[in-house]
Amino acid sequence: MSSRLPKRSVRSGSECRRASGVAAGSRLFSTASAWLGDDRLFTPLGHEPGYDYPLLVWLSDPAPASARKKAFDLGRVMKRVSLRNFVAVEPVIAASEPSTMGLDDAVWRSIERVRDRIAIHSQRIFLVGEGRGGSEAFRIACRHPREFAGVISLGGQFPLEESLFSQLAAVRRLPMLFCCQRSSVLEQASHTDRTLRLFHAAGAALAMRIYPGSNDLSKSVLADVNRWIMDEVCGTPAAVHSLSAS
Repeated sequence: MSSRLPKRSVRSGSECRRASGVAAGSRLFSTASAWLGDDRLFTPLGHEPGYDYPLLVWLSDPAPASARKKAFDLGRVMKRVSLRNFVAVEPVIAASEPSTMGLDDAVWRSIERVRDRIAIHSQRIFLVGEGRGGSEAFRIACRHPREFAGVISLGGQFPLEESLFSQLAAVRRLPMLFCCQRSSVLEQASHTDRTLRLFHAAGAALAMRIYPGSNDLSKSVLADVNRWIMDEVCGTPAAVHSLSAS
């Protein structure tokens, strides 16, 4: 499969360290503009135009507002992840777009829009999903494992029935993180067990972290997201690769 995204040279370790210490000065949250369409964009504090930033592509839970405790807010979420380390975008499929526009297409479109305007490192694009958006993140990343530096699901189960390991060699090299609540693990014990067995049999890597409470976007969860991604970006081993976290 040919790559959808042009590759650039990998940054050095010193440039990795710059990501968490850029100078202050620019806007935190960029509202929609003509080139962005209906997508939502977060730009980091002290954005440096000459630095190739990691990009987080956020897939929010498509559940209706009535079924959610609080609407997904990219700006608020990224403030809990990191104010300085990343550019982030949330793809939005507008009602005016073609009916054939799927989430996969919206993800590629959003990546291209951001890369046209902001310096993004093509080998540091991470897919992050919340709730059912997390399941979609797993789905898209496993279908295109060479295009992403990693995938994170916050509460969304891995889609077991879709044969997503067809590109097994590439999937084995794809870092994956699954953050979930203790209550959901107990409620879906069979699914969790089958997921872990699948990854073990395939030789693929899945870091799983379990949290108390019921908020997939809590400060502790999002702080772990930041640490895990920065470990991947800077090539250092993750502090914890366990089945549980306090």
